[in-house]
Amino acid sequence: MDPGRLGKESGRSHWLTLCDLAALSENTVFIEWAQQRIDLCIQLYPDLTMAKREIGSQKRDDPRSTKDLVQLALTEADEDAAWVPVTILHFRADKEVLETARALCLSSRAQERKLGVDVLGQLGIPDRAFPEECFRILSKTLVVEADPLVLEAIGIALGHLKDRRAPELLATLSNHSSADVRMGVVYGISGLESQKAVKLLIQLSRDEDDAVRDWATFGLGSMTDFDSAELRAALMDRITDANDEARGEALLGLARRKDVGVIEPLIDELTSKNVGLLALEAAEEAADSRLLLPLLLLKESWIDDKDRHAERLERALQSCSQTPTTNPAKSVFGNRQSS
Repeated sequence: MDPGRLGKESGRSHWLTLCDLAALSENTVFIEWAQQRIDLCIQLYPDLTMAKREIGSQKRDDPRSTKDLVQLALTEADEDAAWVPVTILHFRADKEVLETARALCLSSRAQERKLGVDVLGQLGIPDRAFPEECFRILSKTLVVEADPLVLEAIGIALGHLKDRRAPELLATLSNHSSADVRMGVVYGISGLESQKAVKLLIQLSRDEDDAVRDWATFGLGSMTDFDSAELRAALMDRITDANDEARGEALLGLARRKDVGVIEPLIDELTSKNVGLLALEAAEEAADSRLLLPLLLLKESWIDDKDRHAERLERALQSCSQTPTTNPAKSVFGNRQSS
């Protein structure tokens, strides 16, 4: 798994939560580890909300004033260290913090506006404080904002708020010249069960930037249960994507929807030189006996492997073995020859 793809197997909500935990830990080793092995982190924290509450109770008692924490966040050179006072403000989440963030969003300095947005996006985690006020401030800030870093932060903040009004607000940024801003749009609308969000994700799944295209395909394939011919067509467009992650996300999204058109390209992926976790997860979701032969051949070639790929392979084999089958070789190659 690409270290930049946080929380794929557990969903975007776990990704956001674990990012918070990594920041709260103030431990750079843990941060790096959490980013790269998010699934193991979830095993350590089976109740992530409780973990955040326990950490939050400690952070909330920090003796420094809100003003001092803001100053530290603005002047600390190390990015990870600068986020620590921000998380304290998230947990403090009182009226003073809200008004301080509001004032920051009105600043003439982009750095201060971004800090205000960052505070508002997760104010009160895990139990949100002033969500409507936060949304209104972010909405007003977006209308007059021009700085790409602040616009990206607004998209991310709206994603944390999980507000159904976000797609309407962010639609104007979906064609922004900055890939970071477009990525912020993807963050802001993924996981929302709305046709407007799906329409924007379909557009962004065709983006020229690999990361934007990848995450938008993830949003379409795995972060919504919405289904339509247009959505499936968008995913089908990505199964030949040169980007491994975007291609894998498309296969998984189609497999989750039991689309019959996914089997042939999935066989091609499973018999390729570089088989990733997403292809194995797609095979598990597809639960189709025609995938047994390529999976068995893959198991033979990975005979000595004991990593996550091998574990996922076993799950895919079990899933595909539970469907009616005749001869695995016939079910695979018979189909391919007649197509």
